[in-house]
Amino acid sequence: MPRKVLVLGGTDFVGPAVVDAARARGDDVTIFHRGQTGSAPDGVRVVHGDRTNAADLDALATETWDMVVDAWSRAPRVVLASARALEPHAARYVYISTISVYADAHEGVITEESPTVQARPDADTTDYAADKRGAELAIESAFGIERSVFARPGLILGPRENIGRLPWWLRRIAAGGEVLAPEPRDLAVQYVDARDLAAFAIEASLNGAVNVLSRPGHTTMEEMLELSREVTGSRASLTWVDAEFLLSNKVEPWTELPIWVPPIGDMASFYTCDSSLALQSGLICRPARDTVQDTWSWLREHPDWQQVVSANRSRVGMTPEREAALLSAWKNQPPASL
Repeated sequence: MPRKVLVLGGTDFVGPAVVDAARARGDDVTIFHRGQTGSAPDGVRVVHGDRTNAADLDALATETWDMVVDAWSRAPRVVLASARALEPHAARYVYISTISVYADAHEGVITEESPTVQARPDADTTDYAADKRGAELAIESAFGIERSVFARPGLILGPRENIGRLPWWLRRIAAGGEVLAPEPRDLAVQYVDARDLAAFAIEASLNGAVNVLSRPGHTTMEEMLELSREVTGSRASLTWVDAEFLLSNKVEPWTELPIWVPPIGDMASFYTCDSSLALQSGLICRPARDTVQDTWSWLREHPDWQQVVSANRSRVGMTPEREAALLSAWKNQPPASL
């Protein structure tokens, strides 16, 4: 049956996906936001306000809500204030968190039981991982674990992607020419499409933490780049370059070459997170082809999307000059001695 859903934010990447998923199931959706990062779709009620202002939060306390959905990623104390204000008026609090909350020091594959970073629910902004974990603790302190869920994705892709990882590859390959492709070709890539994350988050009956990702190896680096070439109609050629060569030349995984993490070093196990709980509990991950195609369609409809990087986001991708220099160095290496 339809529910009353309150989305805090709701206009930036995952937010619109949550709104679309809720509306698709017939929910009555209200967006509470400042009106600075986008506009709400037609048919969605909007309440303008700043969640850091207690008086603005009071405006939400005049109603009851079946579900609150939140993806805040800065000072946990802001989530704490929101959770305390809404707890008497909301049945459930769904938080879009991240697998970054897990501590670097862990044994084996990351599961929901893996240790998390140290964090405080009343903290100011510190770093991304601690801020997200602090927000989880803030919600738990107000709603209890039985009335909250912490959806923990890793890499999130799809239309409206606001970091620009897949968009960078699509634009680079669409431009044509020789493209530096990072080995290994069969690097297993684990991610979740924002639309699949949203659909799971608003339907899940689980409580507590759940890793919301595709199975490890849902796609590969080669498949994503080949799909990018296919959907863009590009004649670009891919030159596959050894991971050790790239690291020895101080190429930054994840940022200079988005999505790519080398199979050696600190990030080697990044794409091996255990997502079995979510997959057994209703998470459905669409094929990589759909994510790549739909992202390209979005970029064609919105050609200026994320061309300007906001102050609180790191620029991803490699300059043409840097790419050309690396390709030249790769081809002109002295032959290996026997």
